[in-house]
Amino acid sequence: MKLLTYNFKGKNRVGFLFEESIVDLNQAILTMKAEQRDKHGIPQYPNMVSFLNAGVEAMELAKEAVQFISSSDLVPDQVMVFHREDVHLQAPILKPGKIICVGQNYREHILEMNLEIPKYPVIFSRFNNCIIGADDPISLPDVTKELDYEAEFLFIIGKKAKNVSREQALDYVAGYTIGNDVSARDLQNRTSQWTQGKIVDGTFPVGPYLVTKDEVVDIHNLDISLSINGEQRQHSNTDNLVFDVEYLIEYLSQFMTLEPGDIILTGTPGGVGAPTQSFLQDGDVVEVRIEQLGVLTNTVQQVKTPVIEGK
Repeated sequence: MKLLTYNFKGKNRVGFLFEESIVDLNQAILTMKAEQRDKHGIPQYPNMVSFLNAGVEAMELAKEAVQFISSSDLVPDQVMVFHREDVHLQAPILKPGKIICVGQNYREHILEMNLEIPKYPVIFSRFNNCIIGADDPISLPDVTKELDYEAEFLFIIGKKAKNVSREQALDYVAGYTIGNDVSARDLQNRTSQWTQGKIVDGTFPVGPYLVTKDEVVDIHNLDISLSINGEQRQHSNTDNLVFDVEYLIEYLSQFMTLEPGDIILTGTPGGVGAPTQSFLQDGDVVEVRIEQLGVLTNTVQQVKTPVIEGK
């Protein structure tokens, strides 16, 4: 399944991609249960985190809803079916409990930055203020002159994980998506801590979909690339990861409890803008492609940082 979060008439809703259309998940479940004359305890999911928190039962119900839509002769109004251009695609998960980033995790990127391959994963974090979706612009605020791009393969935690073994690690994954870890290098390099360069508003595109893990054949053999205005800047494969997904889940769950909806970024390949000072400019169209996951496209937009006064 390709699960998603969309906005229609000012309200965010959970949906899924069916052929070329977007279908409302909750409405599909309601219609399916009504036809089955099953009116007892019909669950509804206000957001993707609540859906993932509902566990295997919710995932199986969603699969049933997809099958129901594919085998039913329904008019669009019955199940809220939309054309892609009629809705605003948000990030699949808007408010994850944690956004965990892994730096220096592709060999070629480590070399281009003149660094040594780390013995342990380099961990840092982002916050929810950064997240944008497939239909949102990447913010280029006046606080930075060095906004850089980073194509990333992301995985989403599907159930609570603590002290998980490598062998069991993928049991705790709900699915995968695409990210662009846009970074303000001038802010990032002010100190030895990277955080200030990674938390600028509107600089973390995610999406367009959460692709459930059953649809991805081999997560460590996926082509990943990034282009700007049609010119390819990054290209690699997830088999070049220093620390793979199973290792990261085992490692992280030793000292923190991973929760449903947590997003983990696995690092970026070589070809980022910093070594050649090729930074993002107003109007640039940035496209990230990952095999089996789709394409995430966003346009860079210059913004003036507003002054917001509290009451």
